[in-house]
Formats: sequence, structure tokens, C-alpha cells
Amino acid sequence: MSLKLAKEVLRTEAEGITSLIDQLDEQFERAIELIMNCPSRLIITGIGKSGIIGQKISATLNSTGTASFFLHPVEAMHGDLGIVAPDDVVLAISYSGETVELTMLLHTLRKRKVKTIALTGNVDSGLAELADVVLSAHVSREACPLGLAPTTSTTAALALGDALAVVLLDRKHFEASDFRRNHPGGSLGERLKTRVSEVMLTGGNIPQVAKETIFFDALAVLNEKNVGAVLIMDNDNSVIGIITDGDIRRLVAADTDLAGLQLTDIMTREPKFIDADLLAADALSIMQRYEVTLLPVKDKTGGLVGVLHLHDLLGQGEFRLLV
Repeated sequence: MSLKLAKEVLRTEAEGITSLIDQLDEQFERAIELIMNCPSRLIITGIGKSGIIGQKISATLNSTGTASFFLHPVEAMHGDLGIVAPDDVVLAISYSGETVELTMLLHTLRKRKVKTIALTGNVDSGLAELADVVLSAHVSREACPLGLAPTTSTTAALALGDALAVVLLDRKHFEASDFRRNHPGGSLGERLKTRVSEVMLTGGNIPQVAKETIFFDALAVLNEKNVGAVLIMDNDNSVIGIITDGDIRRLVAADTDLAGLQLTDIMTREPKFIDADLLAADALSIMQRYEVTLLPVKDKTGGLVGVLHLHDLLGQGEFRLLV
């Protein structure tokens, strides 16, 4: 019984992908031209399972020569929209095409004259109506026997994303040597075997201010050190919080009175730490788990001895991060 159901799932998903062949039309060509003519980046957005698919598509595009990053639609509407430039192209993924968060985002992007592509199973949806280009990813049924869990539909969206990436790779004459430059797995593997203490920032490179520091002085330190955050220190020189550049963007977006801010009111308390004698691979795992790009580093006594930024962890100059 188990094998029979498993085979039926694979058969259903295969049929879903195959059905996309007949759905490809001039809209796909328009999407390719839009991305090819984009002088900036392809930004991918989606929520829930579609968002996870979007993250994978973005990763594939980056490794095959098309600059891309994933933007969560909720975060976009709460300050992160500022990272979308007028000459970017946005690919929005929603099978129903009626996801409220995405519809709100595309309304805003349309007012800003940002070009958008909708990847959806419903070409008559509100999302499709707002987009400049519509890619159909309709499937006849989900592999889930209840017809509820996104299964065939997400597989189809992923396959269509791969089709975009491969066609773009071909149009850009992306070669094996280019691919290897984007996948320095050997050097990265060796780097992740090093100790945190070997790659962390120390001394005057640590972005830190006393908790009594006025907001604009703390902002100056954040900008000067240029690692995306500043640590807030207590009177005994212990770390009591952290303020990131994302926090600043959200304050500005909310029209907050910055002059009257107390650092202790806006900082994130009890930030994640890492021990100096752990491996860089451990640090990368923590960063991925908690979705942070900076970790304060402590010694065996618990004292602050440095900070570790994702760029330094992976090796500045070897790896180019888009966000």
C-alpha cells in the first residue's frame, strides 16, 4: 500500500510538471527579456510554501549568473521595501494568485513603476492582473490525497523556476568556469574548519557603544564599523543588546522620533553568542538557524572578545553576498 501511494505521488507530480510544457507561451519569452534587460537584480517574493520555493529559485539563479535575492512580502511592507530599486524586477509566486500580502506588495510596486512577474496557477487572479508578465503554473491536482497540502503545485513552480534559470544561463553564455567561481566549495569547506577566533573582528573593529549613548552617536558607530549592527554594552562591559541596520530601517519607516530614543528601548536583548574556540562551521549553523549575520564572540569567562560577521566567516572577496 505504501509503495503504491508513493508511486502515485511521483506520477501525479511528474504529470504536473509535464503539463507546464503546453502552458509555456510568449509570456515566458517576455519574462526572459524583462530579466535580461534588467540592469539590477531579480527579487523573488512569496509566502508560506511558495516563499520556500522562491528561496530555492533565487539560490539557483545566483549560482547560474543571474543576481537575485528573496524578499519576504510581510517584511517588505514593514520597512524592507526600501531595498527594492526602481530598476529591479520582482518575481511574485502564489499558486492561488490571491495571497493578500503579495497583492498589497504588487499594488505598491506598481505605483513605484517596478516591473513585476507573477508565477501563479490562476492567470485570472488579482496577482496576475497587477503583474506586467504572468507565468502559468496550473496543475490539475495536488499529489496530497486530501487535495490540501501544496505538493504538485510547488513542484511545478520549482520546475518553472529552473526553466527560467537555465534559459537565462544559456542567454548569458554562462560557462562551467563561471559556475565554479560561484561554487568555491573546497575553499569554503576549509575555511569552515577554522576556529571562530581566527576569523572574528577584534579590538577597535568591534561595533560597541555604552547603553547611555545617544541614538545618533550609536548610529555613527554602526555606519563607521560597517558590519550591519552595533552592540549595546552595560556598565560592567557586558553585552546587553544589539541594534541592527534593519531595526533602523523599520524605525525610519514608522516615522519614529529618533532624537528622543533610548538605546535600551529599541535594542534586541540577549543576542545570540558564540564561543571563540568553536568552529566557523558552528557559527554558520547558528546564523542560519536564527537568521542573523552577526554574532558577538565570548571567551571561556563569558567576556566579549570579538564579533563574527557572515562576510568574514565566508571570506571577503571570495564570496559576494547580495543582501
